[in-house]
Amino acid sequence: MDKDYNSRRNHLIMPEYGRNIQKMVQHAMTIEDRDERNRCARTIISIMGNLFPYLRDTADFKHKLWDHLAIMSEFKLDIDSPYETPEPETFTRHPDKMPYDNHEIRFRHYGHIVEDIVQKAVSIENPEEKRHVVEDIANYMKKSLIASNKDFATDERLFNDIKTLSNGRLIVEEGTKTAFFRDPNAPVNNRNNGFQRRKNNNKGRNNYNQKNRKRY
Repeated sequence: MDKDYNSRRNHLIMPEYGRNIQKMVQHAMTIEDRDERNRCARTIISIMGNLFPYLRDTADFKHKLWDHLAIMSEFKLDIDSPYETPEPETFTRHPDKMPYDNHEIRFRHYGHIVEDIVQKAVSIENPEEKRHVVEDIANYMKKSLIASNKDFATDERLFNDIKTLSNGRLIVEEGTKTAFFRDPNAPVNNRNNGFQRRKNNNKGRNNYNQKNRKRY
């Protein structure tokens, strides 16, 4: 007696529904009476929905079930679906190519957004407002530069990069200083800090006790 191996069975079009659902769909395709075929299809849809109860509240859940029924029947099940039956080509057509931005970035560690902000800052007419915006840009650029190369995050370099990005139209005022930013990649050793605080406290307590002993 030959054993019924999965490798000998028909291919499962949608394995997530299992072989029993696939057999129900194949049986529905053999029903000649249209009304009976429609009732059978609605029963299959109900059973398919019970397999995924956590998806019942999602949008278009029923619509997806009817689409899956059409797929499992290889679009050959002639029924009165409440939704428009998708065309087979919908699932075989290659997706449209995603447009790729070939915009060249002068300084990749700052990103494309910084370049856009610099160009907008150039068009600001109010000198005081422009000065504040340029300072904010420099501080943001410094944070980005510290994350990629902390050893070269100097104000001189930042101001030269702003001048380059603006094609010489933004000049940082002399004497301007950027804010201090801690290196985000630097390790934080809270354990050692706590040990040092306890050591200092114990040292102060010992000094206090020695002074009191001398007094008496």
